[in-house]
Amino acid sequence: MRLVASYEDPTIRNLVVDLNRYPELKRAFESGETVFIPDAANEPMLKSVRAALDNRNVRSIIVVPIEWEGTVIGAIFLRTEREAEAFSEVDVRFCQGIAALTARALRNAHRFESLLRAQRDVSQPQRRADLQRIAMLGFMRRLLDRYAKGEEHTWAETLLPRAADEELERLVTVAMEELDEEAKGDLSG
Repeated sequence: MRLVASYEDPTIRNLVVDLNRYPELKRAFESGETVFIPDAANEPMLKSVRAALDNRNVRSIIVVPIEWEGTVIGAIFLRTEREAEAFSEVDVRFCQGIAALTARALRNAHRFESLLRAQRDVSQPQRRADLQRIAMLGFMRRLLDRYAKGEEHTWAETLLPRAADEELERLVTVAMEELDEEAKGDLSG
């Protein structure tokens, strides 16, 4: 397990924690349940670490697991000093509420990151398709420009019957409308 934040030393980040040195934390991780110890000096579970608790002047402890998809991924771990008032059941419920809110915030952050990742994954193929369309239109424009510069172009079109000329104009209009609609769909999606 890693410690990511501590009131005692705000500079600590990503510190590896040996759960054997913290039996109350180990129990919370293994059981997935809140561990509340109102009197650390007389708690049998803490017998093996009593000297360390005495050195730290610990009176009471609350450990509330933070769960993600049914798995404990962290915990809120609080202690009071002997001179301070011991934690109460109200404090425990408050910490459980904070842990639930923390889990919800982590879940929402994960969903947001997943959406961003999915959007990036979709946007690359979309960008590739857009570039292909641009390249195709550029090619067609250049091809038509070059063809239109030739002398045969003007003369060749005069050979088409009026009905064919009208049909070509209609097809160009329909194609342009389709391209406009496609562009609107790309911008809104």
